[in-house]
Amino acid sequence: MHDLKALRADPAAFDAALARRGLSPVGQQLVSEDEERRAALVALQDAQAARKTIAKEIGLLKRQNLDTAEIEAKAVALRDQIVGLEERANVIQTRIDDVLKALPNRLDASVPDGRSEDDNVVVHVRGEKRELTFEPKQHFELGEALGLMDFPTAAKLSGTRFVVLRGALARLERALGQFMLDTHTSEFGYSETSVPLLVNDDAMYGTDKLPKFAEDSFRTEDGRWLIPTAEVPLTASVMGDILPADALPIRMTALSQCFRSEAGSAGRDVRGMLRQHQFAKCELVSVVRPEDSEAEHERMTQAAETVLERLGITFRRMLLCAGDTGFGAAKTFDLEAWLPGQKAWREISSCSNTRDFQARRMNARYRAENGPAFVNTLNGSGLAVGRTMIAVMETYQNEDGSIDIPEVLRPYMGGLNRIG
Repeated sequence: MHDLKALRADPAAFDAALARRGLSPVGQQLVSEDEERRAALVALQDAQAARKTIAKEIGLLKRQNLDTAEIEAKAVALRDQIVGLEERANVIQTRIDDVLKALPNRLDASVPDGRSEDDNVVVHVRGEKRELTFEPKQHFELGEALGLMDFPTAAKLSGTRFVVLRGALARLERALGQFMLDTHTSEFGYSETSVPLLVNDDAMYGTDKLPKFAEDSFRTEDGRWLIPTAEVPLTASVMGDILPADALPIRMTALSQCFRSEAGSAGRDVRGMLRQHQFAKCELVSVVRPEDSEAEHERMTQAAETVLERLGITFRRMLLCAGDTGFGAAKTFDLEAWLPGQKAWREISSCSNTRDFQARRMNARYRAENGPAFVNTLNGSGLAVGRTMIAVMETYQNEDGSIDIPEVLRPYMGGLNRIG
């Protein structure tokens, strides 16, 4: 989770990093706990060594047919002491782990200070907002008018925050996912991967989804989790491994369904497809050497931007501030698409560098020159399929309610150039 050696060396710097996220200092507390744990371990080792010595003495006395009652009593006392010291060290270690599990990643120095999304920084804008000569509709108004976006049937089947897509919109969703996969595999070297949609506790914990975000995910009765994103199985695929140095970088992509409970989002984005319990996403994951981490973050973000550029979607890249950067991320770029129907910028991709935060949680290492070292992991949306479809629908809508198909998608749509 966090490097205790570095924390011991400079607890003030550790607390300063927490303060950037608005958290209270815990550095000195953890150092004191760790000193107590280490003292218990030293005492434990001394007691174990003394017990071995006594065991030899008992053997010697018995071979000489001498009384061993007194020394055996000392051995029993040492045994009880050893048990007590082991328990004490374990209790302290659990206390330390419980604190560390709840602490977010340390932010990169380039992350700007700030409390909320209002303090995020625009890095650049790509494309011009389309000037429409009519009042644009939102995606759900377009989809429902076409009879191809059905929320009532989805609610009958599953409840709120689900949708049934029909006909050309169902095909458009499939076309977008396929276009994303083809772009990332053929041009950016990501390996297409089909992953399980159910994972265990270790995979969720290793990718920083547990324990903090348990309520945001769906758990099955047998104790497994529906993936909130393919980041979880892709990243956790190297869990516990020591990778050859020449195997890095590893770049993987998966088009999968994702499942989120949307806990705490009551009343937000109730209409339409923006915030669903189930949605498709093309995920990008990279596993790299620490020195390649920053360049890989830029490369991954550019890969996601390429998809938007070729679709002709106006977007901007945002560097998230300290208060808006996610729990496991050291640095995050969000890509926000301009939605003419909403007249708003909305997140369509999030690309994060977690440095070695996830690697420490899942013990993922590589063979460095000086011995095994933690890898760095990165993840990003390349892109969220449903939100990309929303952007396409609202950007390419016509006054009569029809929707033009971007040229790059027409081969995936059987040559269709317009819906409606």
